[in-house]
Amino acid sequence: MMKPVAIQYLPSSAAEARRIAARLGLETDEIAIHTFPDGEIRVGVGPPASVTIVFASLDRPNDKLLALLFAAEALRRGGARRLALVAPYLCYMRQDAAFQPGEAISQRVIGSLLASAFDRIVTVDAHLHRTTDIREAFPNIDADNLSAMPVIADALRMTGFDPATIVVGPDSESEIWVSDLAGRLGLPHLAARKIRRGDRSVEIDLPDPKAVAGRSILLVDDLVSSGGTLTACARALTAAGAKTIDAVVTHALFPPATMDAFARAGIRSVRSTSSVLHPSNAFALDALLAAALQNELGWAEPKESPKGLS
Repeated sequence: MMKPVAIQYLPSSAAEARRIAARLGLETDEIAIHTFPDGEIRVGVGPPASVTIVFASLDRPNDKLLALLFAAEALRRGGARRLALVAPYLCYMRQDAAFQPGEAISQRVIGSLLASAFDRIVTVDAHLHRTTDIREAFPNIDADNLSAMPVIADALRMTGFDPATIVVGPDSESEIWVSDLAGRLGLPHLAARKIRRGDRSVEIDLPDPKAVAGRSILLVDDLVSSGGTLTACARALTAAGAKTIDAVVTHALFPPATMDAFARAGIRSVRSTSSVLHPSNAFALDALLAAALQNELGWAEPKESPKGLS
């Protein structure tokens, strides 16, 4: 008899998927991926549940995306009636417009691709620019963009922080996270202005340098990949006289060796959520994701005809 609900996961997300499954009391299976000498892959799934939750954080995403599509096909053909993809980090969301002739709009492509395979997408702090609602990126399916700020705020309250701290964002795009976290902690905040010179070269302008002089700084961003923005912001804050700088990020995509560059720029610590496996992980998203998945446990029968093969 087919299980009502279960979790299957890509190997790179095994630890977190198993923790969430334990919270929800669900069985798990690892999605098997075999790479042939020519680079093609073979994907094998476990026995599908009527509602199958597929867990895969999509850092270094290209091979993972293909594996997810293959897994979705196998699960549908095996009888899964509903597929929910949990991608704590969701790739290719930043480009929602073409800025040069001939550029592809990656958000549109990936959104349509995943919407064709899954009935629901759950992610955390998606790196959206002009898209205001995650559902715009995923036509005709359920989509949830959860905030990691409540988790981070709870953890900071437990460990303690300087009550004279200022919460700072490195650019205007970080305002949504900075203002949210500052409000939860009862702290003032400000957002710097970023001038991008290239993928790894940025300049940071502080709106009020005197406001940070002698103060502890909590530097907040949703995503750090090369580390250039965080480093430039830390240098600007140090030059303005900041007493200490600690950074918190949702998605740590940067190489661990970048921590040395952060330290040289004046950042005392960098802590991230568990959205992507990284040495800086300090804030577990297990409870947040498990709570968002509770409603999947009630899907005993499909509300409409399932996607995919019949």
